[in-house]
Amino acid sequence: MDWDKLRIFHAVADAGSLTHAGEHLHLSQSAVSRQIRALETSLNTTLFHRHARGLILTEQGELLFDATSAMVKRLDAAAARIRDSEEEVFGELRVTTTTGFGSLWLVPRLPALYKKYPDLKIDLMLEERVLDLPMREADVAIRMKEPSQADLIRKRLMAVHMRLYATQQYLDEYGTPVTRADMRSHRLICQNATSFQVMAGLRMVQALMAEDMPSLLTVNNYFGVLQGVLNHLGIGVLPHYVAHDVPGLVRVLPDVDSGEVPVYLAYPEELRQSKRIAAFRDFVMEEIATYRRNAQISAGASE
Repeated sequence: MDWDKLRIFHAVADAGSLTHAGEHLHLSQSAVSRQIRALETSLNTTLFHRHARGLILTEQGELLFDATSAMVKRLDAAAARIRDSEEEVFGELRVTTTTGFGSLWLVPRLPALYKKYPDLKIDLMLEERVLDLPMREADVAIRMKEPSQADLIRKRLMAVHMRLYATQQYLDEYGTPVTRADMRSHRLICQNATSFQVMAGLRMVQALMAEDMPSLLTVNNYFGVLQGVLNHLGIGVLPHYVAHDVPGLVRVLPDVDSGEVPVYLAYPEELRQSKRIAAFRDFVMEEIATYRRNAQISAGASE
């Protein structure tokens, strides 16, 4: 059925008069009458009894008025929620990022986001594949390189460095390497050189493997690498932010560093006004600012 005709029918049924409905809808009485007749013809029924005091709904008209009343209530509720959303954040937000960053940095910080926005529903997609944001495979992405698509809004968040870490227990048992050549006496834990990872991390892994490591543990994501390190299996290649969040990690060979890996947050231009994305973006930026302050405090305390 034509919604315009239903809208006019509802106004007439509510007002009980073609004239009053026309005034409300800013339509002439004849235009309103034509739309009602057309609706009755399409439904092959009579919707109103006409008499000198106005219009009275027929039984069929009552059924249709019940349906349009329910529709109007739902539309009014939706409009109210849209207006409220200028101040409130709710609904589903699909976020994609890498397994390592998502599991090691983002997820541990989500309780603060949910505490602030309890009605937010996050669908977190952790995978190395770059999802297509303009095609709405996700709403917002955190990526380890600058997005190349022109129709995305992007914000540089931070720079990540891949470095070497071990536990003190491991170093006490097997010794602390002083040079790269000393790594030949240790087990390296890293992502496999054939698995997807940032280019800077891959180059670092390839350079370390050139030292002819006798023992390796390769995992296809940094979460697995971290678990290997925490279980004292060897020296792992990990993003530097892990050291600030996971107690007990000791940096090994401070001169070994991947260099900067930029981290970007991106979302489609069409979602510029989304309150959910704005809330998530601001939350991530606040958490990064807090992380930086804590890192500076830790660095100052260790000097």
